[in-house]
Amino acid sequence: MSVAEEFSRLYGYEPEGVWEAPGRVNLIGEHTDYNDGFVMPFALPHTAVAAFGRRTDTAVRAHSADLPGEAVVVSDPAPGASAGWADYVAGVVWALRDAGHAVGGVDVHLSSTVPTGAGLSSSAALEVVVALALNDLFSLGLERQQLARLCQRAENVYVGAPTGIMDQTASACCTAGHALFLDTRDLSRRQVPFDLASLGLRLLVVDTQVEHAHSEGEYGKRRAGCEAGAAELGVTALRDVPVAELPAALDRLSSDEVRALVRHVVTENDRVERVIALLDAGDVRAIGPLLVEGHASLRDDFRVSCRELDLVVETAVAAGALGARMTGGGFGGSAIVLVEDTLADQVTKAVTEAFAAAALTEPRVFTAVASAGARRI
Repeated sequence: MSVAEEFSRLYGYEPEGVWEAPGRVNLIGEHTDYNDGFVMPFALPHTAVAAFGRRTDTAVRAHSADLPGEAVVVSDPAPGASAGWADYVAGVVWALRDAGHAVGGVDVHLSSTVPTGAGLSSSAALEVVVALALNDLFSLGLERQQLARLCQRAENVYVGAPTGIMDQTASACCTAGHALFLDTRDLSRRQVPFDLASLGLRLLVVDTQVEHAHSEGEYGKRRAGCEAGAAELGVTALRDVPVAELPAALDRLSSDEVRALVRHVVTENDRVERVIALLDAGDVRAIGPLLVEGHASLRDDFRVSCRELDLVVETAVAAGALGARMTGGGFGGSAIVLVEDTLADQVTKAVTEAFAAAALTEPRVFTAVASAGARRI
């Protein structure tokens, strides 16, 4: 049964439309977005799909095909009125209303193919599909980047997860066959061609099946540490520290913990710029070592990796991959592996066998193809 058909069965009337928004993979640029830095995500073919209908009151009624139970009703969306997963729906409604937009009540039926807890932005896909639908249904006239910013506010304030702007922007603004080079300070962006298949390459996503949760504190601690480092250095954000001046900057910091966070962010911004230069030059294979370098920084300096993510990276590179790294916020989730198409099966087999040998849950492996952003269907 389609999402529209299920909507009709649940609510007793036909929806006014169906929208979808994708999850994302971040090629490079991790934990830089809330430091005014650079990121480079691309959209996945996996999407959150939602059918919508307007109500005559101001309530939000949301149902998910992926979760058992009746529809969740939020009569008056406001931060602190927790409704579980439906917070991602109600939060966007609240954020739009709080920004002065005339948004009425809605009925929503959702289904998603974006793996949850895998670091692939399933929550951002859900937020963006809601925002885009409301923008169309209530003729708000907002641009994609405005919607992304409001979705970020919903996640920060309503849900309580201190995330940056990357995930929502990727879901809203990516285009098929391209990665998105985003400057998170001024939100300028450029679509960079990223068609690996034409080059005989493949990017594998390895979902370790280890779920992570941004709102559980560790993410917030690292964000606070980065802000403390910027304050000690007298800059607006760590993006303002040039990589050439990093050694001197580190000498001025008061703790090893903050020093490590700062080192990761500054070098990661530099890695994004180096990856962009290589892609612009058509030398895609050369980005592999930068992926590995980025993983080491996330593992050692930012300390957001885990046993399973490290195992993916080490095994994939040993089996012939050009490069690999964890992607997303960390503490579980997924890794990406850049590999020659002819070696993809060999690398996948090696990773799967390594997990089995370590008595770990078998990972889910799939090919990531740069896909389109949110749209009405």
